[in-house]
Amino acid sequence: MASRYDDELWELVPEDRRPPRDICGWLASLGPARHALDLGCGDGAVSAVVRAGKLTLADVSALALARARARLPDAEIVELEPDKPLPFADSSFDLVVCTETLEHVRDVQLFLSEIRRVLEPGGRLAVTTPSHRRLIAPPEPLSPHLRFFTKRTLRTLLNGMGFEVQTLTRSRTALFALASR
Repeated sequence: MASRYDDELWELVPEDRRPPRDICGWLASLGPARHALDLGCGDGAVSAVVRAGKLTLADVSALALARARARLPDAEIVELEPDKPLPFADSSFDLVVCTETLEHVRDVQLFLSEIRRVLEPGGRLAVTTPSHRRLIAPPEPLSPHLRFFTKRTLRTLLNGMGFEVQTLTRSRTALFALASR
C-alpha cells in the first residue's frame, strides 16, 4: 500500500529535476557493488549514478516509483509499506544507499535494523541527510523532515544500531556517511 502523503509530496517535485551534484559525485565515488538497494529512491534521479551489477529501487511512493521505472527500466522496483519490515531476504545486498531519506523516517530503529538485516556481512551503507550543525531557529512547520542530524548524532545513531562508521563528512548542506555491517 503506497503512502498517499509521500505521493502528494512527489506531486510537487518537477519530473525533470536535476539531482544534487554533491550527492551524485559522492555516490559515484563509492565504487561498484554486486547488488545494491536504493532505499527511499524517490524518482530514481540519484539512483542513476549507483554502480551495481543489479540495482533494486524501493520507496513508499507509487508516484515516485513510476518515475524511477521510466528513468531506470532495468532496475527492480519494489513498493514498500511505511513502518513495515523490508520485503527482502537476509543478507540480500552488498550496498544499501539511503540518500535524503533518514530524516523522513518515523521509526528509525526499525528502519536501520532492517537495513542491517538485508545487508550482507561486511556490506556497506551509504547515507546522506541534511546537515544541521545546531538548531538556531525552529524547523519549518510544514517541512516533511521528522529528524535533524549533526555529525555527532548521526555517528552515534549508526554506531548504536550496530554499524561501523567508516567515513562521515559534512558539506555546507549535507552529511555523507559510509558505514559497514
